[in-house]
Amino acid sequence: MSVPYRTMNDGRRIPMVGFGTWRIRDDAAPSVVRAAIAAGYRSIDTAAIYANERGVGEGIASSGVPRDEIFVTTKLWNDRQGYDSALQAFDESLRKLRLDAVDLYLIHWPAPKTNRFVESWKALVRLRDEGRARSIGVSNFHRPHLERILGETGVVPAVNQIELHPFFQQRELRAFLDEKGIAVESWSPLAKARRLEDPTLVSIGKKHGKTPAQVVLRWHLESGLVAIPKSTHEARIRENFAIFDFSLDADDMRKIAALDEGLRTGLNPDEHD
Repeated sequence: MSVPYRTMNDGRRIPMVGFGTWRIRDDAAPSVVRAAIAAGYRSIDTAAIYANERGVGEGIASSGVPRDEIFVTTKLWNDRQGYDSALQAFDESLRKLRLDAVDLYLIHWPAPKTNRFVESWKALVRLRDEGRARSIGVSNFHRPHLERILGETGVVPAVNQIELHPFFQQRELRAFLDEKGIAVESWSPLAKARRLEDPTLVSIGKKHGKTPAQVVLRWHLESGLVAIPKSTHEARIRENFAIFDFSLDADDMRKIAALDEGLRTGLNPDEHD
């Protein structure tokens, strides 16, 4: 079954399930990305700091799937923030990916101590207007960061990619994003596999004949969240995509809602330079 799409606030569509490439080596990326695309993924997420854009681009080019069927995301790293440096960093990413444009370009972190994310956002707006970044958004932005770029530019991000999983549900931030029409994309959607043996997830999985990971990814989907799971193992890559043939009921969703414990597996955006 093909992946469903969400329409973003700029009118463009993003697949609800994508493939993350964090910590996939550049030399391994081509074969892993090809495996993901062969499994059915049509959204590939990378970043400058992952140091694998070249390999990701090679995997996309050699997949046999037309470029216009694949949604490609990359991100601006902290040390390149600022108007001119962001434009230069984007050009470098594009060259490594061997693409004329990306479907989504994100500011990876607000890096508030550096305090250049508004300048960077203005550069992304220019890239969008030029058509080289078809959609633009942010990653790891809290409400105050978003309010600043909205107040100073009036341009609403299409996406905010944040850490989000059943054990860190970020309801308050999600409510603000919903109010602004900003799509929520979940990184670390499986909490880095730290809680996949949770009895609630195991029980729900047995009920539906699915693994706990599949239950969690289905929860993202039914919560209206875009998820980008990552794996380097072909069997797991296929497993993570096999979530379109079942649904969670209200009782399942209620039980998963109760798992929220504020478990952050990554950095706090307010503290990350």
